[in-house]
Amino acid sequence: MSASSFPGGTSLSHLDIYADAASDGICGGSPHMHLVSTEAYVVVSGEGALQTIDAEGFRETALSAGSVVWFTPGTIHRAVNHGDLKVVVLMSNAGLPEAGDAVMTFPADVVADPAAYAEAASLGAEEGHAARATRRRDLAVAGFETLRDAVQRGDRAPLDAFHAAAGVLVRDRARAWGDLVRERPLAQAEQSLALTEDVARGSVAHLAEARVHEALPSSGERAFGMCGRLRAYDVADRDATERSGR
Repeated sequence: MSASSFPGGTSLSHLDIYADAASDGICGGSPHMHLVSTEAYVVVSGEGALQTIDAEGFRETALSAGSVVWFTPGTIHRAVNHGDLKVVVLMSNAGLPEAGDAVMTFPADVVADPAAYAEAASLGAEEGHAARATRRRDLAVAGFETLRDAVQRGDRAPLDAFHAAAGVLVRDRARAWGDLVRERPLAQAEQSLALTEDVARGSVAHLAEARVHEALPSSGERAFGMCGRLRAYDVADRDATERSGR
């Protein structure tokens, strides 16, 4: 992973929430959760809602331009689009979600079977991405409804079972996640501590290394993400030649 001074070791993307209706008639994305990373939405346009399931049960938070919401690991979330909902997404632990930190709320038998989960989550060939994204969204909604209905009845057993199955599903690939955390957020925190100590000693030599960096958006068609069509930004630091375009 390229070095980045982007704040907090986070990643940045622009997301247009899916506008088509899922199997339950609600327009929006695929419900899922992250096991380690915290995610934030900064709403830039439109209207919608964030449906969540966490330790306190089911909740729906209204979204409109200017809304800022974030949700910690283990929060099952579903973005709902009531019209032109677009958000900027900030994700902690840049690179970790792409490494498998997210698990969709497929029905219990699918989440318990790694091969079945991989097949359900796959977007397949490029020309079939839209149809596959719709199918996996509808399957995730079916599992989400089961979890939501259970917690609303006061029954946490299905949610606890989903948490456990998700942990088993990602356990093997999680062995590499520590390196991603050390390379970005931990390295930035350690550097900040070192700089505070330098300043406290009267040294400000690092100010001579100040630079401006500009994020580059991904090229081509926007990708099919879990919640909508997204364009990621490359927030890696670049040298003077790259910044000038030469």
